[in-house]
Amino acid sequence: MWRFELLAQDGKSRARRGRIQTAHGVVETPVFMPVGTQGTIKSLSPDEVRSLGAQIILGNTYHLSLRPGAERIARLGGLHAFMAWPGPILTDSGGFQVFSLATIRRIDEDGVTFQSHIDGSRHRITPERCMEIQELLGSDIAMCFDECTPYPVTREYARASMERTIRWAQRCRNAWKRRDQALFAIVQGGVFADLRLECAEALKAMDFPGYAVGSLAVGEPKEILLEVLDTVVPELPVDKPRYLMGVGMPEDLIEGVRRGIDMFDCVVPTRNARNGMLFTSWGAVQIKNSRYTDDPRPIEPGCSCYTCRKFSRAYLRHLFMARELLAYRLNSIHNLHYFLRLMEAVREAVEQGRFEAFREDFYRRRREGEPIDD
Repeated sequence: MWRFELLAQDGKSRARRGRIQTAHGVVETPVFMPVGTQGTIKSLSPDEVRSLGAQIILGNTYHLSLRPGAERIARLGGLHAFMAWPGPILTDSGGFQVFSLATIRRIDEDGVTFQSHIDGSRHRITPERCMEIQELLGSDIAMCFDECTPYPVTREYARASMERTIRWAQRCRNAWKRRDQALFAIVQGGVFADLRLECAEALKAMDFPGYAVGSLAVGEPKEILLEVLDTVVPELPVDKPRYLMGVGMPEDLIEGVRRGIDMFDCVVPTRNARNGMLFTSWGAVQIKNSRYTDDPRPIEPGCSCYTCRKFSRAYLRHLFMARELLAYRLNSIHNLHYFLRLMEAVREAVEQGRFEAFREDFYRRRREGEPIDD
């Protein structure tokens, strides 16, 4: 039921084109995965997300285990039925919350104790409980429990965290029961190349269905992020999917694909949409800018999304400044459409052996800026 097939490799870079078969359908890679933290892509219905071209979405293990609870979701038919999403779902492990909720959690060798951000109650996640939650949710891809290390971090802490992540990965693998659910390991080690390589080697020996690179986009300079990818990705198995976790500006997707990444996720398109930042081929539009008050044009002329086909920049600015809920929906529709169409074009470029030319054109458009109407 689970299978990854490598379809094409770019001749001038590590960019590649693949296909993942899951119990809930096929995922064409490279792929961007919208984030549905609470079992929803904020402000949009599952049908809308599907119509925009999303193939696979994310659910958040930590948040869904707190509310409404993994056992309750399982009783109601699993996460696919609960949120009416027919396609594949990837669930994260809660490892990012080990980083983001550092002030209300305690790590020990056995696992992590969280104080709920909702009501202050205490919750325990171990590698075994992490697997149990994800199996109850019924996702197509589950992630090993790990620690997302911060930046900056000392070498000593990064090593201890990395070694613990390896031990937890083995415990997750031992607890893994559902073979209709692929289990991905996560390479840690901070910004230290030798630690990243050591972690990758240890995880490869356990033979997981897929591998992720974690603890990036947590404050480090962009050049360090790329250095880590240049170090780690060539050491990951060629015949397994490679997933860059939580990284998602458009240029990050392009550079990740260039280095051999197959899967991406990020809250950037939807969170930025709710903050009035709209993505286009020449860069970002800040819709609250007064220059758009009387602008009759769509966000991006030629864009086929519902927002651009129906509404002007002036109207979108009005909605955003008035804090109308429709602003968040229309902005999210456009941004997700942009991200998903970008990845569709990337896949086509890799298939046709012209990814490097595509990448050059991507940056050229940004250098030249918004086209001036004749």
